[in-house]
Amino acid sequence: MLIAESTYDASFMSGAQVRKTGEGGRVGTERKKTAPERRRTKRVGGGQTVPAKEYKPRSDIGSQRGPQTQAPTQERGSADVKAKAAAAAKEERRKAALARIAAKKKGETVSKAPKPTESELKAQARKLTSRKAAAPQREKQVKTVKGDYTRAEKAQIKRSGRRTLRDIVLSATGKKKESQLKHKYTGTGDEGGKD
Repeated sequence: MLIAESTYDASFMSGAQVRKTGEGGRVGTERKKTAPERRRTKRVGGGQTVPAKEYKPRSDIGSQRGPQTQAPTQERGSADVKAKAAAAAKEERRKAALARIAAKKKGETVSKAPKPTESELKAQARKLTSRKAAAPQREKQVKTVKGDYTRAEKAQIKRSGRRTLRDIVLSATGKKKESQLKHKYTGTGDEGGKD
């Protein structure tokens, strides 16, 4: 105990923590998962799956991120509110102008509409800034089980099936080439598409 007291000062003995740096200068320990722990997998063909490749280490390892350099100067959403109010006012002016033009064409006198009061404007602003109602929830889709084939293998199977179908149609119609048929069965360009 005497050796410890002589080695460390009082502030350390009162509860200061020493954090050991991890590999590569990182702050704290490395938490990378091993291959068996990783859940993301990729298909390699023949019904086999292997763990997906590892992520690259971040470029800012070892550097502490400080506080934000630029704090917002305006109230949250204030630019949005101004833009919406300006657009609504412009639309209202446009409608009024169209109404005046239509009235002039008919030979009627145009009476100017009274300006909205401050309380009406505030109510309109509240309506514009209020949150929209949440969209109705969609039904949960049942996840289909992934097949045992890779994309390339599926395309190969599909192509061989089309060739077989073409041969059956050729023999049934008594024709020699696919070009003589009304519809093409192979080489339609969607071999690698989704199933």
